[in-house]
Amino acid sequence: MAAGSFLSAITRRLEGKVAVITGGASGIGKCTAKLFAEHGAKVVIADVQDELGHSVHDEIGQSNCTYVHCDVTNEDHIRNAVDKAVEIYGKLDIMFNNAGVGGPQKARIVDNDKVDFERVLSVNVTGVFLGMKHAARVMIPAQRGTIISTASTSSIIGGAGSHAYCCSKHAVLGLTRNLAIELGQFGIRVNCLSPYGIPTPLSKEFVKVDDEQFEMAMNMTANLKGVTIKADDVAKASLYLASDDAKYISGHNLAIDGGFTVHNGLLKFFQYPQDS
Repeated sequence: MAAGSFLSAITRRLEGKVAVITGGASGIGKCTAKLFAEHGAKVVIADVQDELGHSVHDEIGQSNCTYVHCDVTNEDHIRNAVDKAVEIYGKLDIMFNNAGVGGPQKARIVDNDKVDFERVLSVNVTGVFLGMKHAARVMIPAQRGTIISTASTSSIIGGAGSHAYCCSKHAVLGLTRNLAIELGQFGIRVNCLSPYGIPTPLSKEFVKVDDEQFEMAMNMTANLKGVTIKADDVAKASLYLASDDAKYISGHNLAIDGGFTVHNGLLKFFQYPQDS
């Protein structure tokens, strides 16, 4: 193999792959769509934000990307997104269930409205379920594929989000584990990602602060100091799970949290003097 070809094989980790990314018009989804395309994948962006979706499509390039309007709570929309991938590119290798909502910031359960709770679960749980279902529909006959879903640190611990959000992300982890057991016999891997707080349009809508304020607040409560998590870090983790580098990883919840979910802030045993 020539040196150029060898380097290309290393850097383009999704060469020839086809991916559907829900919520791909902004935030983590947009970052992931662009990264997947850079690594050789054909990408179908599925989102309700049509103007943003077409903008990302134009950035990536028509030859490597397709945009479809998709409300993940509508099964016909999810079915269409998956079918478009197969129709245009001939197959589906990667399903990234990334679309999600945070819901209203109401800490007390007595202040939560049923309609708001059900909306969060509809997008974050039913939307993931439908993405998994229709990805499996085309991956099972092909005997290959990988399904990735965006969970959260709220899939691991309590107190990091609203009741609805925490409930929904625990459910994403449960679906991931259950489906990994079912689809393993077909060589299909199923995993999820649990990032720490990132200033995306979704998170900023939830906490009502700008990027700098959000990152400052997250850094104050973070365990790992001296580094700030970005959407690109989550995109790179999804690239890993989507690639053959993770060929024997399934049923896993990959925390991208700098140790936040294993940290008990009440413990001070490992604190060093400030002048050390």
